[in-house]
Amino acid sequence: MRTSSINPKRVLFVAAFAAFLATFNETYLNVGFAPIMEYFSVDVGTVQWLATAYMLGAAVMVPVSAFLYKSIKTRTLFLTSVGLLIAGSIVAAAAPSFPVLLAGRILQSLGTGMLIPVGMNITLEVAPRKKLGTYMGIMGAMTTIGPASSVILAGVILSFFDWRMLLIVFAVLAIICFLAAAFILGDIAKLTHPKLDVLSTILIGLALIGILYGISTAFTGNVVISAITAVLGILCLILFLRRQNRIEHPLIDLRPLSIRPFAVGVIINMLSLIVIFAMNIVMPIYLQSALGVPAIFASLTLFPAILLSCIISVVAGRVYDKHGPGVLLPLGFACIAVFTAALAGLITTGSLLLFAVLYIPVICGSALIIGPVQSFALSRLSYEMNPHGVIVMSTGFQIAGCIGSSLFAGVYTIGAVSAAETGFSAAALLAALLAVVGFCCALYIRRVSRQAQHEEKPAAEVVMENTLSSMMKKDVYSVSASASVLDAVRCMVEHKSSGIPVISEDGHAAGFISDGDVIRHMADVNADAPVASMYPLWKNKELLDAKLAGLSQIPVMQLATEKVVSVKLTAGVAEVFTLLSDKRIKKVPVEDDTGKVVGVLSRSDVLRALLMQSPLLKKE
Repeated sequence: MRTSSINPKRVLFVAAFAAFLATFNETYLNVGFAPIMEYFSVDVGTVQWLATAYMLGAAVMVPVSAFLYKSIKTRTLFLTSVGLLIAGSIVAAAAPSFPVLLAGRILQSLGTGMLIPVGMNITLEVAPRKKLGTYMGIMGAMTTIGPASSVILAGVILSFFDWRMLLIVFAVLAIICFLAAAFILGDIAKLTHPKLDVLSTILIGLALIGILYGISTAFTGNVVISAITAVLGILCLILFLRRQNRIEHPLIDLRPLSIRPFAVGVIINMLSLIVIFAMNIVMPIYLQSALGVPAIFASLTLFPAILLSCIISVVAGRVYDKHGPGVLLPLGFACIAVFTAALAGLITTGSLLLFAVLYIPVICGSALIIGPVQSFALSRLSYEMNPHGVIVMSTGFQIAGCIGSSLFAGVYTIGAVSAAETGFSAAALLAALLAVVGFCCALYIRRVSRQAQHEEKPAAEVVMENTLSSMMKKDVYSVSASASVLDAVRCMVEHKSSGIPVISEDGHAAGFISDGDVIRHMADVNADAPVASMYPLWKNKELLDAKLAGLSQIPVMQLATEKVVSVKLTAGVAEVFTLLSDKRIKKVPVEDDTGKVVGVLSRSDVLRALLMQSPLLKKE
């Protein structure tokens, strides 16, 4: 049976690759700050703008991406976002001065701000409902691996090349992503062409710039200026929120935040991300500055945790699909709290092996949280609110990154005035405290998840009142695998069917052929060709007859789809409904326990059976 041309796994690959690049680039260049300072003769306060400006630019673009996602074709928007990463990398790599380098970095940030929400949205669009946790787990893995692995790769590159090579390598990675998207990605989003409220865009931009600048410079700049900037940012945020509730077409629909499970999920996601960004910065700083460990070895100390987190993220997604977030979230925060506290207490040992071992549960704990909590939070929203929920979640990501890097680096710096060990211990204990807060929030999600499962059970029992046997068409119109395409066409015409299964000699489904398969062959066009291209076939009767006659010489299996999507007779109705929806198909063969086709079930059959359960449609 032919399905949609969209391949969810390929789309996931592109989205995950983009999420990796976006988060990878958040901290990638930070490792090269020292040689950049030396090359351009700038101080710490100046070079820090390469990180601060990047965060600010990305944060401002996240809300705008909601408008762009519904206004520009998915493929075009995605390629434009990656194109900005490439262009920014090239400009920065060739920069003759620091201002040009900063301009290239800002150009990169504009692409990053769009990539994360666009990637999450297309993942939600194509992910099968039963595998949402797995798909989001993979996306979560990328947001964990990205900032962590960037430190390692940057350390290796700087051991052999200068800082410009960092940007050249990233440009190559971005080009690979661009080419993959160009060949794989289609236009997925349904465009609604919303109106862009310019004032809302300005207000949210000023709000995010003010708040994030205030946070990022609180420990390294003028405290008074930082405080004033943050207050002005908060005032702009308040004005933005009030405006969204008044205008007809808000820039961001804030209704998702009124749904408590989603709001708590956003908080949990941010807490986990803060720990990742914080520890991935503080750990290498301590190892290099206090213990004198070379950059490459300090980076490799993090490698085991990063490697295992990749596996844990995927496993966590699968566990979520089967059991929900009830166990995963508390367990994740418990791991973070216990082992960050252990790092704080055992820091005086100076053992790289001990640091590497204790760091594994910290990062793996975050991997247990990010994918599942994003899946749970977004699953509480309606389809229409999902894009806005993604924007809220993605904005939280940027804020978490800024807080994690700035707040913890500041705490470390203040504590390190007396001793480096004191600074690291203070930062690690703060991470443990945040994990305790996250653990409490996770218990709330656990309770909500259990209540949701309990409430959904009666509804499922009502649906199961219908069985496939009572809903399906038992007179299976089919052709044998040895028949010709013309035989299949005659069967479809006689029984007024748009598609029929192809049955082997032993009664099993060998394939499925639809009228679309036949028409495309006769018109000699591919599956994506417009209907207008088939018109010449129908206006010429002699050509049509010749084409039909030729079908008698073509075996039916030559045109039929061999990979048949089917269901067992014992399957539940909810399972069938999900299958038809996820695969975007109209009909599915029904097989008995021996694999023989005993019926055909269509979307209209399922929908009719469900609607007839309503008392409004029952005859009195």
